[in-house]
Amino acid sequence: SCCRTGTSTSIYEFSATDIDGNLVSLEKYKGNVVIITNVFAEMHAKYAERGLRILAFPSNQFGNQEPGNETQIKQFAQSYNAQFDMFSKIDVNGATAHPLWKWMKEQPNGKGFLGNSIKWNFTKFLINKEGQVVKRYGPLDDPSVCTKLFLALVSTRVDVTTLQGI
Repeated sequence: SCCRTGTSTSIYEFSATDIDGNLVSLEKYKGNVVIITNVFAEMHAKYAERGLRILAFPSNQFGNQEPGNETQIKQFAQSYNAQFDMFSKIDVNGATAHPLWKWMKEQPNGKGFLGNSIKWNFTKFLINKEGQVVKRYGPLDDPSVCTKLFLALVSTRVDVTTLQGI
């Protein structure tokens, strides 16, 4: 089972299969600021030492941009020296969407613009150290805004409500 259906209060109650086929409890990320995305991100190398963890969940639901199997996806990521945690390919929308992604989209700070479905690759969810969705970023959002919010989250234990304007 991947989660407690309907009663989940944080990402720590979910599990997901990593790129090598191992079931991983997301509780291992407790105490870290996390960005969950369906594609690779560059922030990890820059901020990993400050507690940032990036969890990448490839999805082939957007123009068949991820047609490969897990081995091919992992090899592609390694060719770019990806240092973040890779998970197996999932659906992020529809009836077959991974329960974690369904939950994130239902959270008050995880709701999307013009509906909750993920519109395209590069959508990111910023998760605080308590496992809560702080902000959802679309593919066209300026990455520097996400960086500012991440830095605020790791530098202090600020109340999420004070960060809404960022």
